[in-house]
Amino acid sequence: MTRVLYPGSFDPMTKGHMNIVEQASDLFDEVVIAVMQNPLKKSGLFTIEERMEIIKELYKRMNNVSVICASGAAVDVALLNECKAIIRGLRSLSDYDYEVQLQQMNKEISNNKVNTICLFADKEYQFVSSSMVKEVLNLDKDISRYVDPIVQERMLVKKRSLII
Repeated sequence: MTRVLYPGSFDPMTKGHMNIVEQASDLFDEVVIAVMQNPLKKSGLFTIEERMEIIKELYKRMNNVSVICASGAAVDVALLNECKAIIRGLRSLSDYDYEVQLQQMNKEISNNKVNTICLFADKEYQFVSSSMVKEVLNLDKDISRYVDPIVQERMLVKKRSLII
């Protein structure tokens, strides 16, 4: 069985992220989505627990997708969860440069046990990022093109609760 790790903050999970999960779930036996805690980033829109709830809801009908919470190096999380590779989504050439450096470091850190596989987001999602979606939401614009309806509703509820 080939298990792969898809790490990220997923704050929020966008249609671009979902596109990568769909591609990976077609290619591999199991995709483990790791909602990563990054101590260097300020707190996000959603708590880690809320992100996990949302992602579990999105993938509740997919038997080969699971969700975990993790911190530290993604390569260590991959090794701990017996993942053969780390999945990374690419949107543009600028992503590529960073990902090449990251994959070389991850391969070295894992003593060549964990590889990195880059998947390209479909063209309609290549410009979508979590930070862009949050910005569009803050401008009171429609985000339905960028996130699943489940995510959109949770974002709107969260925004209303923060305005009070």
